[in-house]
Amino acid sequence: MIITLDGPAGSGKSSVARRLADELGFRFLNTGAMYRAVGLLCERAGTDLGDADACGRTAAAARLAQDGDRLSVDGEDWTELVRTPAAGAAASAVAVHPPVRAALVALQRAVGEAGDTVTEGRDQGTVVFPDAALKVFLTADAEARAERRRLELLAAGRDVPLAEVLAEVTGRDDKDERRAAAPLKPAADAVRYDTTGKPLEAVVADLVALARERGA
Repeated sequence: MIITLDGPAGSGKSSVARRLADELGFRFLNTGAMYRAVGLLCERAGTDLGDADACGRTAAAARLAQDGDRLSVDGEDWTELVRTPAAGAAASAVAVHPPVRAALVALQRAVGEAGDTVTEGRDQGTVVFPDAALKVFLTADAEARAERRRLELLAAGRDVPLAEVLAEVTGRDDKDERRAAAPLKPAADAVRYDTTGKPLEAVVADLVALARERGA
């Protein structure tokens, strides 16, 4: 069974998907980490992030592996590295390229084919797993999403002003919604869920109930 969670930055996708997978005993797939890794790989190689074909070749050659909440790249643990603002900016730049998306979609589908999976991202229900048993589109107002992101950065030892985080979040929204390749939007049959002001436990409980209704 495949459960997809899509939505904009800071809507709670990763936290909710991780907890939902734990509750159901499913595999957890963090696709955003994959795009962040590819963006960083391109930067390390000196690749122009605007060169779609070159970035696509990097994505196709990358050896990405997820084990629960850990991400390894070419055998090296990049879990913390891909959570930095720089990784987010790089991901936003390379995610617009169809060759990059094609390479990572193939990898994501291979993970889903291996068994029950909760996967989160921005095109999981619309492009990667259009036949998923349950599709959820998480939303939250921009201020709430920026505050969540700021708290994540603080926990990682980075004190970033809220105004700067808000600008980053809204800028990412604009890029994701306007890109030609797999723009951010809810699937026609997705359940829309607003997480603004709701504790993580309540959101997860609601989605567990939905998943049970769909046969999980």
